Amino acid sequence: MADQQNTGENSTEQSRFYSWFVLGVLILAYMISFIDRQALTLLVKPIRASLHISDTQLSLLHGFAFALFYTIMGIPIGRMVDQKRRTWIIAIGIVVWSAMTAVCGLARNFTQMFLARIGVGVGEAALSPGAYSLLGDYFPPRQLPMALSIYTAAAYAGSGLAIMIGGALISLMPAITLPGYGPLEPWQAVFVAIALPGILVALAILCVREPARTSVKRGIEPSFSELLKHMRLHPRAYLVTILGYSLSSLMWNGALAWLPTFFIRTFQWTPAEVGLRYGLTLMLFGTAGIVLGGLIIARLRDAGRTDANLLIGLIALVIALPAGVAGMMATSQWSALTGVAVFLFGSCMPWGGAVAALQEITPNQMRGQVSAIYLFSISFVGLGFGPTVVAYFTDHLFGNDAALGHSLAVMLLLSAPLSAVILLLARAPYRKAIAAIDF
Repeated sequence: MADQQNTGENSTEQSRFYSWFVLGVLILAYMISFIDRQALTLLVKPIRASLHISDTQLSLLHGFAFALFYTIMGIPIGRMVDQKRRTWIIAIGIVVWSAMTAVCGLARNFTQMFLARIGVGVGEAALSPGAYSLLGDYFPPRQLPMALSIYTAAAYAGSGLAIMIGGALISLMPAITLPGYGPLEPWQAVFVAIALPGILVALAILCVREPARTSVKRGIEPSFSELLKHMRLHPRAYLVTILGYSLSSLMWNGALAWLPTFFIRTFQWTPAEVGLRYGLTLMLFGTAGIVLGGLIIARLRDAGRTDANLLIGLIALVIALPAGVAGMMATSQWSALTGVAVFLFGSCMPWGGAVAALQEITPNQMRGQVSAIYLFSISFVGLGFGPTVVAYFTDHLFGNDAALGHSLAVMLLLSAPLSAVILLLARAPYRKAIAAIDF
């Protein structure tokens, strides 16, 4: 009898260990995706000089080009996630975005770069819907917000590493000649270099076991029409939650796209200095913020706050808004970096809870699609418009490249309060949806 009990305990421990192993592999994939995605932010000056483009055009490469197919492809990929082997879907996506990142380095004009960035978005659209669905099966409901917070923290670790690695590579990378293509400028060689690790990560994903699906609601098919039918049972819980976090995403993505350039233009930092100072700040404070956010959600849930996944979004905005405005309007480089550090800490706190909020009120066989809708919204609003809103203010409201800090501050002052109001309105319908769960 004792042997059977020990065997059962060992099996449970092994299962828990493997769940965390899977989380680690997915974190690695997410970090690679953000390195490939965010390297562009540190290469603004050489790309503008080489391709002869403006801030607004650069913002389209960073935001709209990436978000266009990242959002459009998310829905059909989400449907596949609900029906097919998720590990294969993720691995194929990694190969696609890695290849298209390398193609970014081969671009000779704005149009070629725009199309390559669309390709990066198509590949990355496969990762998070599949990862959210896998983690929902590997972790129980109480642990899921923390697991998703740790997974999402990879975005900030990856963004920080992108800045740090990019800054170092720009300083060290010489112009090279690619056989069969010709000479590459250093910024082009950086894109080719950061694309290579993705192939190894894709192979690692293929080694992950596909788990049995849990929290399945009987009698429904994972079709998009069935998902819409389910969402209509609690329309405000879904729509208002997604809208509130989409506006928070506009604030976050607008800042993330332009903060490296802000330090370069305002305080004359070199790319290597940005990589070390800002990159390390983003990695440390962003990761700490989202992990702490997961812990706060767990404590709030233990205290009976079923809307904890929304409360964390409000807490985050209270911290991020004043710190961000102060940092972006500061005249001292270290005051600016301090304000930005607190801003990053606060603005990163809610994203594990944002994902968990929708996972918890959605049956398993629909989670891939609802994740795709969520990603569509936050990416369309945040990635699609955030960088361009800031660039528009710089080019047209202020008409001065040196006014980038003012543009960032105005963007925060417009988006953060509106996000807070909408998240407040979402709390009551979300609590009602949680109480009505029947799966």
